[in-house]
Amino acid sequence: MQNTKNLSGVRQFIRYVFVGGGATVVQWGLLVLLKEVFDMNANLANAIGFVGGLVFNYVISTLWVFDNSTAVVKNKAAEFMAFALIGVVGLGINQGLIWLFDKYFADRSLFGGLLPEDKYYLVGQVLATGLAFFWNFFARKYLLYNRTEEQK
Repeated sequence: MQNTKNLSGVRQFIRYVFVGGGATVVQWGLLVLLKEVFDMNANLANAIGFVGGLVFNYVISTLWVFDNSTAVVKNKAAEFMAFALIGVVGLGINQGLIWLFDKYFADRSLFGGLLPEDKYYLVGQVLATGLAFFWNFFARKYLLYNRTEEQK
């Protein structure tokens, strides 16, 4: 029984890699489009991208990643809110790292001129994507989609 549960967790993680990748494409696409084409503030563009990625992630995750799991909350609106709140922590990580690289490190030429100062926000985005990915998966798996058989 335990082995099946672990296998299910591995399958969920692998699927979440693909879903997270799709959500990342949506988020980054909006971030770069809004920042580079429309000259929007990097943090505002990232927040808009986050919303797009969050909606994509929620829809695909509930249909494909956590499809055999049951959310701790029974109401779909409450489930989305819990899903989003977990994502907001990831957004906080993301926004903090983008700000740090865009506003703090860019002024100090951290990479010795190898990267233009107006592109430092992308370094923060890359680091944040990795950290937020792990936070989002494990928090959603263990806090939101972890009902036991007795609770079902």
